[in-house]
Amino acid sequence: MIRATIFVRGRVQGVGFRWWTRARALELGLVGHARNTADGRVEVVAQGPEQAVAALETLLREEPSRHGRPGRVDSCAVQHGIPREDLRGFVER
Repeated sequence: MIRATIFVRGRVQGVGFRWWTRARALELGLVGHARNTADGRVEVVAQGPEQAVAALETLLREEPSRHGRPGRVDSCAVQHGIPREDLRGFVER
């Protein structure tokens, strides 16, 4: 079990990006959230099996998106942390 915070930069606000991310995360069995930040990025916190978190990271970075990802991703910065036991589901904030 791992936890990753992924900061996604690009045209990712106001285009359905958080909804799309939530759908992919739930398909992968992950918990966490996706939320807009004041500087125009989207913060994605994903926790679960290492392979599932890595798969989400790949989907977020994929260009061009073959999986219908809305918007445009210019870059992703990933920070790994200690998994939390209090997370349930995957939500948009």
